[in-house]
Amino acid sequence: MRISGTTTVAGVVGAPVRHSLSPLIHNAWIEAAGVDGVYVALAPTAEHFPKLLDGLRGGALRGLNVTLPFKEAALAAADRASERARRAGAANLLVFESDGTISADNTDGEGLLWAFSEQAPNLDITARPVVVLGAGGAARGAVAALLDAGAPEVRIVNRTLARAEAIARAVGGPVTVHEWGGLREAMTASSVVINATSLGLAGKDPLAVSFDGLQAGAVVMDMVYRPLRTAFLARAASEGFTTVDGLAMLIGQAAPSFKAFFGQTPPTSVDVRRLALAALEAAL
Repeated sequence: MRISGTTTVAGVVGAPVRHSLSPLIHNAWIEAAGVDGVYVALAPTAEHFPKLLDGLRGGALRGLNVTLPFKEAALAAADRASERARRAGAANLLVFESDGTISADNTDGEGLLWAFSEQAPNLDITARPVVVLGAGGAARGAVAALLDAGAPEVRIVNRTLARAEAIARAVGGPVTVHEWGGLREAMTASSVVINATSLGLAGKDPLAVSFDGLQAGAVVMDMVYRPLRTAFLARAASEGFTTVDGLAMLIGQAAPSFKAFFGQTPPTSVDVRRLALAALEAAL
């Protein structure tokens, strides 16, 4: 990879961001496609995040992927936003236009659906209700994407009912909310259960739930990808459910970002999942 006077620069911003696999994925695509570009990681403080974005107006960078804890602030800082970003209440993709404005989008929902297509290709998202565990930003984005994909009902399960109710009001559509004690009821006759909490992430407590009531043939997904096989997914697999991991979602959301930054779809000649798996293994 050579840096030139015409190199397009993009990146990911978060705090912390050192663990991110996005630079590995995007730079592998850049190299395979022969693009004159580079993808870097930035880790400003929360105080300096808005200043960073203002400093990048006008095209110093082509764009940024945005991860925790800046997704909501990224949407607020943008001059225009896609409908899916507004419904998600957050942006994971910012593009710095040449006129000094910032455009915001959210590709997390697209990544979620791509992950299903890759690892649960027989799933019909329109057939039965879908359960989302958690009521944070990731959950809201998932709820919006699932409804847009035709889910007949999305059931949010969260320990704090008010947070789930806030998502239901903001997103609209056929959304019901359940306290944690109503998990079995929520799972009954559902086709998908998604962990949109941080439980199970390396260093955090595992997500300990029962799959009682979940219909045979259902799909269980975890947005966490460190570790790749969480206790939640391992338990689901041991009970015969199809599982979908968070790495598939990460790759799925990265592809439209790459096109926004570099003007082309990612090349298929490089197996970025294999590279990411190797990086995860090396980090153990």
